[in-house]
Amino acid sequence: MGKQGKILIVDDTEMNRSMLADMLQEDYEILEAENGLEAAKLLYQLHDGISLVLLDIIMPEMDGFEVLTLMSKNDWIERIPVITISSETASAYIDHAYDLGATDYISRPFDEKTVQRRVRNTIMLYSKQKALESLVAEQIVEKEQNNFLMVEILSNIVEFRNGESGLHVLHIRILTEILLRKLQEITDRYPLTAAQIALIVNASALHDVGKISIPEEILNKPGRLTPEEFEVMKTHSAIGGQIMEEALQRHREELIQVAYNICRWHHERYDGRGYPDGLKGEKIPIEAQVVALADVYDALTSVRVYKPAYSHEEAMQMILNGECGSFNPLLLECLQQVGPRLEEELKLRSLRGVSEASIQELSTQMIANGKVSSRTLTLLDQERTRYQFFASMSNEIQFEYSFQSDLLTLSEWGAQLLGLSVLLEHPEENEELGRVFSRDDFADLKRRLRRATAERPIVSVSYCLQVKGEPRWFKAVARPLWENEEEGKVVSIIGKFMDVHEERLQMNRLKKLAEQDPLTKLHNQASAKKTVSKALDIKGAHTALALFDLDNFKDANDRFGHMFGDQVLKHVADIVRKSVRSSDIAARVGGDEFLLFLAYQGDVRPVVDRIFRALYSGYQSFQVSVSMGIALAPENGADYDTLFHAADQALYAAKKGGKNRYCFYDDSMRRLLSVLSPMDH
Repeated sequence: MGKQGKILIVDDTEMNRSMLADMLQEDYEILEAENGLEAAKLLYQLHDGISLVLLDIIMPEMDGFEVLTLMSKNDWIERIPVITISSETASAYIDHAYDLGATDYISRPFDEKTVQRRVRNTIMLYSKQKALESLVAEQIVEKEQNNFLMVEILSNIVEFRNGESGLHVLHIRILTEILLRKLQEITDRYPLTAAQIALIVNASALHDVGKISIPEEILNKPGRLTPEEFEVMKTHSAIGGQIMEEALQRHREELIQVAYNICRWHHERYDGRGYPDGLKGEKIPIEAQVVALADVYDALTSVRVYKPAYSHEEAMQMILNGECGSFNPLLLECLQQVGPRLEEELKLRSLRGVSEASIQELSTQMIANGKVSSRTLTLLDQERTRYQFFASMSNEIQFEYSFQSDLLTLSEWGAQLLGLSVLLEHPEENEELGRVFSRDDFADLKRRLRRATAERPIVSVSYCLQVKGEPRWFKAVARPLWENEEEGKVVSIIGKFMDVHEERLQMNRLKKLAEQDPLTKLHNQASAKKTVSKALDIKGAHTALALFDLDNFKDANDRFGHMFGDQVLKHVADIVRKSVRSSDIAARVGGDEFLLFLAYQGDVRPVVDRIFRALYSGYQSFQVSVSMGIALAPENGADYDTLFHAADQALYAAKKGGKNRYCFYDDSMRRLLSVLSPMDH
């Protein structure tokens, strides 16, 4: 039987073209093009003889949308059906392709029967001049019942590394890289190597780490911030810099230095009107300049609690018109040049690639059907080798689990690292696996993946694994594969384990730093409120909240200087630490203002009296004494703000009574006007 027509396969990945050719070449003559420009040339030459086009959407030089537009302008789209092929499943992409005249859509990885059926039906329907609308309706109903999304792992190893931060972190990384690469194209003013660009991209994910110290009521406020709240919000850049500076004292690494520059100065402006230091022009490190521009663009085009998302066009206009601050003219030029493709780039969740699990699945299926050419086998092997290499370099452990066979497959490098076999039967009962990954954790991962949906297929969760007898934290990033996406029947799981042990330890250290007052190393105000509020939730407990400040502390600063004053505060903090139990909470909540939260049984007065007397001490030539107010829970209040207010009123009463004393709150103080409490106006 002769060939039934010519099919043009347009895809920039040779392996994809090869697999499609293997599936179709028995019945059709195959033409190939590796980008849109090559496809356009063939269409100009042979459009009357082409029966169908299999067209990738995302390609260099000329993408699939541009090819469809060209075919429409030349009226080819009416005579030549186009089936788009892509791993991109966003409805906006698919709908846009249909709007431009595409007949159908097939997702990767390719199912042989589906491809053959779609191609055959499409050519047949066109030959019989059936209406395009009916075909589209039919294909929409079908909704890719036998196809799975290709897992995009190869080229974006760390895509989900900061999944807890959402898409913002991912967008900042993408935008930073795009702008830096364009900057290298248009100028040699900032000579950066590929390694340095990668370093900046990685560090950009930490740009807002200082926000962990910002109170939630300010951070997530739906409306406009007050001037006072905005001043608090602005402190996140300096705090982020401080966190990185603390880290630098322990680890003199270039990544931390770059992260410091970004954290501290990504809100500086090119005209010198930014914060926290008012740096101007080239005094702002280039990495901070780039992240600043990326941050503004993503903030404008994303939904926030206080605003809707602006369109790409609106965001570009606002930035270029100077409505969002002052930026380096060269960076604005970069933004203008990448602007036309920026929106499309951000929509892509990862770069093109093929997971080892998908490769194995595809190759097994095609070999069984006798449809694999030597060319495809060679490409598959190359892809597998390349993927294994990058995976081993990134310290990732790839895995695949089949529900049908109850078989867990590990990558060779991962199995070697964990001291396990590559193939593990019945993993939940497997003793070998149980010594490394607990049965409960494995069952938990399966449950999470069974609940995943096509809209939110990625599951990211951390587990503690035993590696060579030592506990170590790993992040599992995985997704299910469905036999039928609509029915939700999961047939297998593919994913990876990433070593995040050091990151987790570092984040714990950073969290601790963010909760500390940098001078006294006690809790800061935000941390005190959070910790005390949590303790107050325990029913039946008797607790006391005490506020005190130093008497005549201004005299110490005026007579001996602020450095001496800081030493006095450290002295007081040391006394507090020695005077309270580990279960008590001690914090510095203002300049010379401190907070104590104590749990007690019986009478709390002896405890308060002991601490108060300990605080009466001398530091060099300065006599330290304090005035203190105490409120009891639940007698004087059951929440932090009420107790703080009551203790503050008692403190005011103590100072009014002559200082160097303490007072317990009672109802007679209710009408006293506090000079300290944030609840009084």
